[in-house]
Parts: sequence; structure tokens; C-alpha cells
Amino acid sequence: MKISVIGTGYVGLVTGVCLSEIGHEVTCLDIDEKKVQSMRDGISPIYEPGLDEMMKRNIDRNRLFFTSSYEEGLADNEFVFIAVGTPQSKNGSADLQYLNNACKSIAESMRRDMIVITKSTVPVGTNEHVKRTITQHLQEDYKVSVVSNPEFLREGSAIHDTFHGDRIVIGSEDEESLNRVKQIYADFELPILATDLRSAEMIKYASNAFLATKISFINELGNLCERLGANIENVSKGMGMDQRIGEKFLNAGVGYGGSCFPKDTNALLSIGNSVDCDMAIIKSVIDTNEKQQRIIVDKIKEFVPDLTNKKVGVLGLAFKPNTDDMRDAPSIKVIRELVDSGAEVYAYDPIAAENARVYLPGATVYKDSIDETLEDMDFAVIMTDWKDIKEYPLEKFNEQLKNPVLFDGRNCFNLQEMQKYGVQYHSIGRPSVGI
Repeated sequence: MKISVIGTGYVGLVTGVCLSEIGHEVTCLDIDEKKVQSMRDGISPIYEPGLDEMMKRNIDRNRLFFTSSYEEGLADNEFVFIAVGTPQSKNGSADLQYLNNACKSIAESMRRDMIVITKSTVPVGTNEHVKRTITQHLQEDYKVSVVSNPEFLREGSAIHDTFHGDRIVIGSEDEESLNRVKQIYADFELPILATDLRSAEMIKYASNAFLATKISFINELGNLCERLGANIENVSKGMGMDQRIGEKFLNAGVGYGGSCFPKDTNALLSIGNSVDCDMAIIKSVIDTNEKQQRIIVDKIKEFVPDLTNKKVGVLGLAFKPNTDDMRDAPSIKVIRELVDSGAEVYAYDPIAAENARVYLPGATVYKDSIDETLEDMDFAVIMTDWKDIKEYPLEKFNEQLKNPVLFDGRNCFNLQEMQKYGVQYHSIGRPSVGI
């Protein structure tokens, strides 16, 4: 099938590349000409494991194309995916300006009947707005059908999730269009849930809000465990063995971040407010996460009350491993507060350092390795559980640090192992060791 994808962020680019991988002819459209030229050369603008190789393979097969022209991008294609950003606005709702611009450009460039498939995360009822907007701006009398097809991709695992996801959700009031979109995904051989438009839109928000709730719940429980002398890892394991609960997203830490959970929980709260529905649980989830993101600073100040001129090595900056995404990363709040408290911050991230410069204080010094980051530091802080950080030899913390003190926001290490190497180790929801 001939498919267009508008927007080449995580969702749009991964969707387009993966659809080309299973044999569709895909044209990805982005208004940034410099970015488009880079993608034509097989260079991904985002860090996603395996994406560059898959891009190049399908460009060479003449199944994957990039353009900044709507006329060229839509051409005679029957399907167009909208995968533009819907960032959080000041009041917490989703900002639909990029979506509206895409709808108007689609209408002005259409040369045939078309099925418009919304991948972007949008408030309930938006797909009806998409159809109205396109119809109002049509240059000729073409038929427009709208389908909601939310994504459930994890950054760092997006290609795997595309091919091995739990389900594909497709919502439409037009059964013929719904069946045509099903055909796009036939070769993925994944369960397909067909729903009405509004239910499909809600499934996305509901899923992310529930996962965020699990994270905030286990973090709050971890804080209680610390006060009671329990170990949150043991508690999480015991809970997770109950099939009604499940073990995933029960890892205590410094809270969630990234492009989805913060934005989507706030948007869901805004949606509730718009229809006078009090979302008390979602409010609590957001409040708990905001507190959790700075809990590591509270731990640091408990053991190091005066941070003036203290040298701090921070390991990991991205909101999670295997991505360069810094949006709402917990490291941002932590480093800002450390700098504001007079500390000198030296930071390392294997991928996200360049993006981090946009978000972190200018005083932050970036290092190229873990060894360099730890050398002669008063203490160290782990903010992202990258593989190379988790596999760092424990004895080297004692060797490299001026004072062998480690604050771990991701519970990377075993307590007993850390105690063997004489490191004062403070983690989340677990007893401190070496003090």
C-alpha cells in the first residue's frame, strides 16, 4: 500500500520505517528541509536502537522516501498518518496547533479520496475535529475518512514494540475504512482491537495513566518502606507474583519522565476538568511524581547538609536508558537544585549529553566516561540505569571517588554486593548500607 506519514519524531519515523520494512511504500513528511535531507541519507534525527540500519535498508529498496512537500508527500497515496507532536500547553491540555496545521495542509494537497489515520496522542473527540477541519479546507470534493490508531511504543524499544506489541488499536465510525487500516497491519500478526473513535482515543490516555499510577504507587510505597525498615524490592517482587497485579512498572526510583507520561497524565486531568469530572487519582499520581523527582536531593541533603563547593558526579541524564530524550527527565530537577545549592556538577550520559545542554544549568560540566565523571568527586548520583552504569565494577567507586558515597535513584546495585566494597550506598525504598 502507498502510505504517507506526517511528522518524523519517535512515533512518525518509527511507524513509517517499520511499515516500509513489511513492504509498504512509505513517504515521510516533515517541514524541516535540513532534517529531511539528513533522513534521505539514512541518518535518523533521533536515537533509537536499530532505526538507522532499517532506514537505510528500505531507502535502498525504494520503499521509504522523505520530503518536505505536502504535494509530493501525499501524491496519490490512499492513507496518511498524522504523527505530529501534541505538547502540553500551559494549562496542562494538549496543544493541537501542529495537528491543525497538518489537517489544513492535507486538505489543500489532497488529490483523491483519503483515509486519515491519527497516531498523535489527542484528547477524546479530536478525530471528529480532524475530519471537520480537513473537510472545511478541501479544495475539491473528495471523501475523507478518519481513523484513530494510537501508539504504544516505548522509547528505546520502539522497533521491537512495533513488531511485538500487545495489541493494535483502531477506532472508526466507518467500517470500510477500519477494515482497510486493518489490512495495513496484517503482516504484523498482532491482535487488533476495533473500537469507536472516542474509545480508541481514550485507550491511549487510560493506558499511560494507569502505568504512571503503578510507578507513583510503588514509589510512594518505597518511601514508606524506608521509614519502616522494609525493602521495596522484596515488596515489589511479592506483589508482582500476583497475576492480578503483575511485576512490570513496580520498580521504585526517582519517578517517571519522558515525552508521554507527564504530558498524558496532565492532559487526562485537563480532559476531566473540561467535563467537570474530578480525577482525584490522576491528581495524586502527578503530585507524587513531582515529589519523587526531587527525593534524591532530600537524601543527599540529609547526609551532606552543606553542598557549597562540593563536587558531584552525576551518572545518567536521559529519562530512561536507550534514548537521548531529556523531556521531563528527573535529572533536570536534581541537577538544577544541586547547582542552586552551590555544588559543582560533573555529568555523564552515553547518548543524551548533547540534548541535556538545552535543559541543564550552564554550569554543568560534561564528561566522556564514567571514570572521568567519578574521579575526585565528593560523592556520586545515579539518575539513569544505563547498561554501562549498571555493569560498572563496584570496586571502582571506592577507587575513583574522593569519598566513596553513592546515591542511586534507580536501584542499580545489590545491597550486599555494595557493602562488600566499602561504599556508603543510598538507594530508593531500601536500607542504606556502609553508614
